[in-house]
Amino acid sequence: MKIAFVLFNQVTMLDFIGFYDVMTRLKSLKLMDDVEWDLCALTEEVTDELGVRLHLDCVRPDLSGYDVVFVPGGWGTRSLRSSQEFVSWLQTAASVKLKASVCTGALLLGAAGFLEGKRATTNPSAYELLAPYCAEVWEERIVKDGDVVTAGGVASSLDLGLFLVEYWLGPSEAEKVQRVMDYPYYVTCKYIQ
Repeated sequence: MKIAFVLFNQVTMLDFIGFYDVMTRLKSLKLMDDVEWDLCALTEEVTDELGVRLHLDCVRPDLSGYDVVFVPGGWGTRSLRSSQEFVSWLQTAASVKLKASVCTGALLLGAAGFLEGKRATTNPSAYELLAPYCAEVWEERIVKDGDVVTAGGVASSLDLGLFLVEYWLGPSEAEKVQRVMDYPYYVTCKYIQ
């Protein structure tokens, strides 16, 4: 399984790193042997909302080559949803098996057309911004509708990661990751299939 972590300027670092931590434990805990990932962006360097810089080796890849494309949130999502360059790049993920977001990353999935006719969630402060992009905004922590999973506010990035471990491997494997992380708050999601 190959995961693309989509990053951009003014990303919220916890949106990204919470999900990243859970996904990379699939490999470090030997729950899945074939897990690979790339940190992807349109530029070689991105800066989060507080000035933390990340250097990326994977610039503007064709996202269709991944099994999972993950989009975190952050203030940068507000302007990127109207950036033709960014949205066109994100649309290369149209055929990807699973597209996931945390917080206002859902706005970017919506701008790319991935939420059309679907139910989704985001940070509660952005429900109104999400509404034009989807069939219905659900005020839930995690919502899975077909090939898209969206999660609420910042800390839900951990829950999204644990949900996917449970979805792919079962509850006992998700509990292993949860125990190693010493994270007692995991909340499951609302399904629509």
